[in-house]
Amino acid sequence: DSIVHCFREGPALFKSSALYRGKVAAPRRLRFRVLGPSKLHVSWKEPKGDFDSYTVLYNSEPGEEEKQLRVSKGENKVVINDFDAMREYYVKVIAVNGDQQSRALRGKYSGMWTFWPCVVFFPPPILLSVDPFVCATRSVADIVILVDGSWSIGRINFRLVRLFLENLVNAFSVGIDQTRIGLAQYSGDPRIEWHLNAFTTKEAVIDAVKSLPYKGGNTLTGLALTYILENSFKPESGSRSGVPKVGILITDGKSQDDVIPPASNLRDEGIELFAIGVKNADENELRAIASEPHDTHVFNVADFSVMSTIVEGLTKIVCERVEDQDKEIKEPASQETQGAPEDLVTSEVTARSFRVSWSPAPGKVEKYRVVYYPAQAGQPEEAVVDGTETSVELQHLNSLTEYQLAVFAVYPSSASEGLRGSETTLALPMVNGLELYNVTHNSLRARWRSVDGASGYMVLYAPLSEDGASDEKEVNVSEAVTDLELVTLAPATEYTVTVYALYGEEASDPVTNQKTTLPLSPPRNLLFTEVDYNSARLSWDAAPEKVTGYRIIKTDGEQTDEVEIGPVTSWPLNDLKALTEYSVAIFGIYDEGQSEALFGSFTTGKSQSESFAISYYQSESLADSIGPLNPDTEYEVMLQAVFKDESESDVVSVVERTPVWCSPAMRQAVQDLRVEGETTHSLELFWEPQDPVVDQYRVTYVSLRGDRNQETVLVPGRETSVLLQPLLSDTGYKLTVTPVYQDGQDGVSESTVGRTLPLSAPSNLRVSEEWYNRFRIAWDMPPSPTMGYRVIYQPTSVSGTALETFVGDDVNTILLVNLLSDTEYNVKVIASYTTGSSEPLSGVARTLNLGVANLNTYQVRTSSLCAQWKPHSQASQYRVVIQSLLSGQKQEVSVSGSASRQCFYDLTPNSQYQISVYTWLQDMEGPAVTTTATTHPAPTLPPTPPPTLTLLPTIPAAREVCKAAKADLAFLVDGSWSIGDDNFQKIIRFLYSTMGALDLIGPDGTQVAIAQFSDDARTEFKLNSYANKEALLDAIQRIAYKGGNTKTGGAIKHVKEAIFTPDGGVRRGVPKVLVVLTDGRSQDDVNKISKEMQMEGYIIFAIGFADADYGELVNIASKPSDRHVFFVDDLDAVKKIEEQLITFVCEAATANVHASFRMMEMFGLVEKEYGDVKGVSLEPGSFNSFSCYRIHKDALTLTFFNYDYKGDFQTVTFEGPDIKKIFYGSFHKVHVTVTKTTARLVIDCKAVGGKPINAAGNITTDGVEVLGRMVRSRGNRDNSAPFQIQMFDIICSTSWASRDKCCELPGLVRANFHQITWPKLCVFLQGPQGLVGEIGPPGPQGPPGPQGPSGHSIQGQPVRFTLYQSTVLNVCFKSVVQLSILPNVSSMGGDLQSQAAVRALARQVCEQLIQSHLSRYNSVLNQIPTQAVSVRTVPGPPGNPGRTGLPGPQGEQGPPGRPGFPGANGQNGRPGERGTEQRHMPFISHSISSSYVHNVHVCLLYF
Repeated sequence: DSIVHCFREGPALFKSSALYRGKVAAPRRLRFRVLGPSKLHVSWKEPKGDFDSYTVLYNSEPGEEEKQLRVSKGENKVVINDFDAMREYYVKVIAVNGDQQSRALRGKYSGMWTFWPCVVFFPPPILLSVDPFVCATRSVADIVILVDGSWSIGRINFRLVRLFLENLVNAFSVGIDQTRIGLAQYSGDPRIEWHLNAFTTKEAVIDAVKSLPYKGGNTLTGLALTYILENSFKPESGSRSGVPKVGILITDGKSQDDVIPPASNLRDEGIELFAIGVKNADENELRAIASEPHDTHVFNVADFSVMSTIVEGLTKIVCERVEDQDKEIKEPASQETQGAPEDLVTSEVTARSFRVSWSPAPGKVEKYRVVYYPAQAGQPEEAVVDGTETSVELQHLNSLTEYQLAVFAVYPSSASEGLRGSETTLALPMVNGLELYNVTHNSLRARWRSVDGASGYMVLYAPLSEDGASDEKEVNVSEAVTDLELVTLAPATEYTVTVYALYGEEASDPVTNQKTTLPLSPPRNLLFTEVDYNSARLSWDAAPEKVTGYRIIKTDGEQTDEVEIGPVTSWPLNDLKALTEYSVAIFGIYDEGQSEALFGSFTTGKSQSESFAISYYQSESLADSIGPLNPDTEYEVMLQAVFKDESESDVVSVVERTPVWCSPAMRQAVQDLRVEGETTHSLELFWEPQDPVVDQYRVTYVSLRGDRNQETVLVPGRETSVLLQPLLSDTGYKLTVTPVYQDGQDGVSESTVGRTLPLSAPSNLRVSEEWYNRFRIAWDMPPSPTMGYRVIYQPTSVSGTALETFVGDDVNTILLVNLLSDTEYNVKVIASYTTGSSEPLSGVARTLNLGVANLNTYQVRTSSLCAQWKPHSQASQYRVVIQSLLSGQKQEVSVSGSASRQCFYDLTPNSQYQISVYTWLQDMEGPAVTTTATTHPAPTLPPTPPPTLTLLPTIPAAREVCKAAKADLAFLVDGSWSIGDDNFQKIIRFLYSTMGALDLIGPDGTQVAIAQFSDDARTEFKLNSYANKEALLDAIQRIAYKGGNTKTGGAIKHVKEAIFTPDGGVRRGVPKVLVVLTDGRSQDDVNKISKEMQMEGYIIFAIGFADADYGELVNIASKPSDRHVFFVDDLDAVKKIEEQLITFVCEAATANVHASFRMMEMFGLVEKEYGDVKGVSLEPGSFNSFSCYRIHKDALTLTFFNYDYKGDFQTVTFEGPDIKKIFYGSFHKVHVTVTKTTARLVIDCKAVGGKPINAAGNITTDGVEVLGRMVRSRGNRDNSAPFQIQMFDIICSTSWASRDKCCELPGLVRANFHQITWPKLCVFLQGPQGLVGEIGPPGPQGPPGPQGPSGHSIQGQPVRFTLYQSTVLNVCFKSVVQLSILPNVSSMGGDLQSQAAVRALARQVCEQLIQSHLSRYNSVLNQIPTQAVSVRTVPGPPGNPGRTGLPGPQGEQGPPGRPGFPGANGQNGRPGERGTEQRHMPFISHSISSSYVHNVHVCLLYF
């Protein structure tokens, strides 16, 4: 495009009203833009003051006849279509106000597609203007704008704030290396809209300003000032050192908190503050905020509409101050160097603190900011020290946590870049030197070394068992206790004792030790005495503890006897067998159980027949030898004295062994036999040789257990030792060395006993580095050399094969991975030896919990329910599964890690469901957290007839509401990657169901087109592609998923340019309806194209789901939003809106039959044309206050009246409490539904009543129609009742009043549902869709009336909608009036014209209304009070009802009315020529000739 700017010559004048008071001001700033080879776009700026329209004159040669164009007020632009780029053009623009004209704004366009400016010549005196101020300084700045977004602003005024911000941004050169602009918005809580470093171009900032959302809330300015200090003016937010910093506040009211300290803090940081107040702002507060001098830093304007007048002055001052600040910053910088600190060092690292040190930064440093935060997650904290300090100790840190550090040098007017580093805190100091001692059979003591800084200790102890089960006990002691006795232990049981050092709520890593309690002590020193051939006596030493008795078991291998005795130490054994070896075991019996056995054995002697008897009868002593005996044999000799009287003495006996028979050459060849070098699998035997002629030694060894055969080793005679292996561990051996001589004779053998070492187990099992799927274990190695260690681990709650791994003999720690989260594991470490394995070292370890908390259900209904939970801090996403416990059917969905709820639909009524939430951390999934819920039972329905079996899918039947639909309907479907294949099929099913509701498809009914979009749009089929429903539905099912990004704006433009075209099948005079379905925020602009299509009459519906932006949907869709915007959580819930969507779409598609339109927009009653009329507010959705009247007292009524078909005047008056409330309080919504027989009134969507009426007569085109008037204003004093209209609809449907929910009335909605947010409010208010009623029989046709006189000659009475009142007081009446009126269509021939004709007609009619009654409005509004009234959009609580007042006096007789309809019918005249259709004007004000509407076909409305 070629753009040419035009300027006026001469000095700039800014206040034209003083120079040309009473004259029409001229337009300003003429501009040209070349749109193409044959189109020149001419635009200008609207003049100040009152005017009606523009006249544009142009020619291409001086003296050539000028061509003239008329442009209505508010357009400010025109396109010259016969443009020739090679020629010059002279253009004049004149503002017209009635019969007055302004001076011409002249301009010249130079050809050749140049960019030269064209000069506009004016005859003096002239009204002059200049281009907007642009800050041309080379200095750059960081500017943060703080915008008040409270409720008192209002959405309409917030648009003016956006325009002000756009002009403000335009004055500066914005860029990453130029001026940076950030913005924050605040109300009750502030928020960053964008940081200083968010955008790199001015265009990007302006785009952000245009899409700035309105926040709403209270006014806490002090909190917001602190917020931008802590968040916006920071290096990480884009704030630069050595750059001027400016803060600009825009607010419209007094703050609800203190602003002085926060503003002072900002100024102390070198930030220059400007304060802009609008409307009700407190100027004293603005001065307290702004920097000095206040006359240049404080701006206060009376209204948002005049904010634009201060833009130039503000930007000039900001520009000058930026330049001055830049000089102040650079001048000291030229004398001293500024920079960042260096050499970051951390020291004195503990579990809770460490010290940060650095080398000082150059120059005069005021202070240092040390910012630190955990590397994984956490909020940044900071420590500030004086500029003379170079270190700081950071305290109260988390143990074993990595911290990121940044040190900033803060200068008087800037801050340095950060000196960055990191450090990890130590683990909390753990207990050392754990020792278990003083072990008894039921107690032991534990002691350890004290730990500095510990607040106490926790001791856990539990017995170890083979199955891993343990009864763990806990003892907590103070920091002074380091020695503790553990009692009531089980005997002969291995205990693990774990000690933690406590530090407040945290605990150190544990230290663990193990010890086995002593067994119950057995008796000792078993002796066998008085052994005979048939008896023996046992004796022993008593057990040391409190033994209650003994159990004695004896056996000869064939027979076993057992006896329990008391606490004695001797017991006889009788009835034994001679020459029989007996084994005896004695157990001590205690209260705790039975001790280990004390073993022993003995052999009974020979019977009498086997003994030798020697009798002597001499009384003297006798010595005799007994023989012959066997060598090396033990003999017992018994001696008994026999007296003369043949009595015998007691027997005395002696036992003796006969010596070994030796040859003379045999000697003792082995001495000092000993065992050394015991290991777990070997013994080394040593001896001293005594005979040098020994040929070799025979060494025999046998287990004392008797479970192995004796083995023999021959050793040469010169050797004196032998290594015996492999042996059993922990086993006693009898070792015998026998010398062997060369002649084969054995010498004297020497024997001893040795024992191998036991297979020692590792000790002190420790657990550390616990995580969600891993932990580390460590142990102390045993003293004996091993081959390695087997590590066995298994969940305590899961049966099955345990997992096992093996490590080498030099490893004493291992990290166990791929574990289940929040699971306790039994861990065993077994040392492996060449001869076997040790006893296991056992312990318990647990992984961290990777799961959500507080899982529960809510909103449980018949076919849906929702689950909510407390999110896990480390979660990356969740997998949510719902499964029917009855049928097993399952639904599964994945949601983000920040989600805390999920809803499921299409569930079975009265069924129990299990909801499971699995937490994902990167690629790791935690265990399920589950809950159950049962859906509500379905209501009992009447039995339905069995369905008929169909082999093929049937074509859905048309809905009743869609049978009269005739429109060009396009669907724009989101096909981006975020949809996914499954969801896209749900969209296809939704389209199939929605299109199935239509009746006639094709040129005579509804035409349907579908486009799919992602990065670009693709037309699936056009409007004229299919002429029957079957082919259309088949085509919908064949649509393929596209994939890509989400660019909705370009897709909407594609629909307009490629589908709604003559080639695409678009028809004239038929509603054009677009339905947009999307799941996310668009990556391009949607506002411009959506606004264009809405202004051109397109009806747009927007359906959002999942992550769609509700505000963007509102911008896309037509108004009102409650009919055109739909939002659901996901596509499974789209069924909830399908019925309502079909109804609204089909109603829009029947607009050409029922003439449904929004009157204010269709008639052109828009702000830009009539906003300057005093007392008239035509902005839809405005909640601002305007000066007007509130009707007071008690005699408040609402009256509807007209002339019926007979010409009789009829009046219907509604009164009562429901009527009175519309004259008070906030906005109200009034429906008047008029049929042929009834007038019904609905206020705030609540039926008030209905009254019978006669059918209305025709409405003439003469006279003036008044929406509402004062009761006593008749005739010459006829005045309209001034009140603010926010919405004015004429809807040709008697059902709309019952369907409307009044969602646009915040006071009404908030009073009933104050805890529900707006976007979902209307969905909440809507109940389930009722059943479609039967079609009623058609009413009887009325009798034809006689032909009346020509409509041109009738002066008729206007239809009046009157608000009656008794007294007019000096307050404000705020009412929202919406009329729903049934038309009486009287068609005598001809086709309906397009809505464009209606719009043009309505514009002319309404212009006449404003022109003819301007003085009347002014006369009424002269009584308006002058004091300012602040009306906020958030209504307060309703007051108590006032007392009923006395009835007022009867009013005086009013003036006579205007002429009525003609009297009785005259005689029939001759038939006239066939005429055109007689039209009845809708409910609007008019005073124009009937020739305006004689040949225009419109929707005929009557009352």
